[in-house]
Amino acid sequence: MAERNYNSDKGPNDSATVGVFRSAKVVKGGKNFSFEALVATGDRQGNLGLGYAKAKEVPNAVEKATKDARKHMISVALERGTIPHEVMGTYGASSIRLVPARPGTGVKAGRYVRPLLELVGIKDVLSKAYGSTNKKNLCKATLAALKQLRVKEQVAIDRGVTL
Repeated sequence: MAERNYNSDKGPNDSATVGVFRSAKVVKGGKNFSFEALVATGDRQGNLGLGYAKAKEVPNAVEKATKDARKHMISVALERGTIPHEVMGTYGASSIRLVPARPGTGVKAGRYVRPLLELVGIKDVLSKAYGSTNKKNLCKATLAALKQLRVKEQVAIDRGVTL
């Protein structure tokens, strides 16, 4: 289940715990439990990071995942509160399609994709998930889609043409 607790304890970045997972190792004396956390971090101005970490206790796993997310921040091209063009992202068996929306539409996304889009600073977007709806893969597919975004000016520079 995705908790929507946005923390801004360190620096200007906000973070959201997308999911906490429990895993068990069966040993001679019973089961040893460990916890895994998936955390998204963003500054709501075009930067986003996704972190994943494991620990023996939930708070430690969340803290480690937050550090991992801050370490792996990417920059995303935005245009007036939405994305510049339609994009499709894939990771594993999960795919996600992001479509720009008119102002006032809001973030129309599922419970695992919404925190990522809000933390990067997108205010209006439509999304549709295809294939597997695994939390981890869906978040990574969203990150892959956001990495593909380009604004007109950047494409013109890359191609060496003028608009």
